[in-house]
Amino acid sequence: MKFTRAARQKAKLRLALTGPSGSGKTYSALLLAKGIGGNIACIDTERGSASLYEHIVPFDVLDLPPPYAPERYIKAIKAAEEAGYNVLIIDSITHEWSGVGGCLELVDEIARAKYKGNSWSAWNDVTPRHRALLDTILQSSMHVIVTMRSKTETAQVEENGRKKVAKLGMKAEQRDGFEYEMTVVLDITHDGHFATASKDRTGLFTDQDPRPITEETGQSLLAWLESGADAPDMKAILHGIATAATEESLKGHFSAAWQMLDGANRDKAKEAYDKRKSELTQGATA
Repeated sequence: MKFTRAARQKAKLRLALTGPSGSGKTYSALLLAKGIGGNIACIDTERGSASLYEHIVPFDVLDLPPPYAPERYIKAIKAAEEAGYNVLIIDSITHEWSGVGGCLELVDEIARAKYKGNSWSAWNDVTPRHRALLDTILQSSMHVIVTMRSKTETAQVEENGRKKVAKLGMKAEQRDGFEYEMTVVLDITHDGHFATASKDRTGLFTDQDPRPITEETGQSLLAWLESGADAPDMKAILHGIATAATEESLKGHFSAAWQMLDGANRDKAKEAYDKRKSELTQGATA
């Protein structure tokens, strides 16, 4: 184990927009994408609603009908990556959780089919599938903006001796903890379409004042993302591992990569290492 000096690296955006129906999530996502720039793609599960805003910025759309299993989202994200898009909007990610064929329905189906109605056991099958989608988003080479429907939570409270119903905030329709993985989470209100950050790793929204989302918001986010240090060149690192001529050279490439990388990139380097080591071993015994 070795500690190294912390340094923020250049990164891709992982942003979630939450809000009730009609709050402007799709419109705001397209404005953000316009500010970031580049080729824009949209996975639309909202029956073509994104295309209503084609005047905002040119973008390509993939209409994704049900069932909304995690694997179908993953396939669509991979297709966008392979097509070379710079920004991907997923409108909305809520359907993967509570839509037709989404995780909640999958749990019920699997519980009936395999576990005699025991939904707790069924989650052992569905959770890894949901996690795979989240990992695909986090590891994507694109800037990713997701929208999530939300419901207003209320509770009965007592004020000056009288009981009344108070709004406690909005709860996104996704699995609890989904928002923890995002760089920024912006909650959009129906009145005025103003956004407030419920999570912000950038420091751009620390004043907490509600504000409209504009093209300039996307530009500011991009400037922050690009202000970090250059990230390691994964293509070059993986190529060096994959083409190592000897086991000693392979160990050297992998050791250097391990020091530079973290998280999912370490996993990719380890996978490449194991594959090349197997090839070298088989070559030596042939």
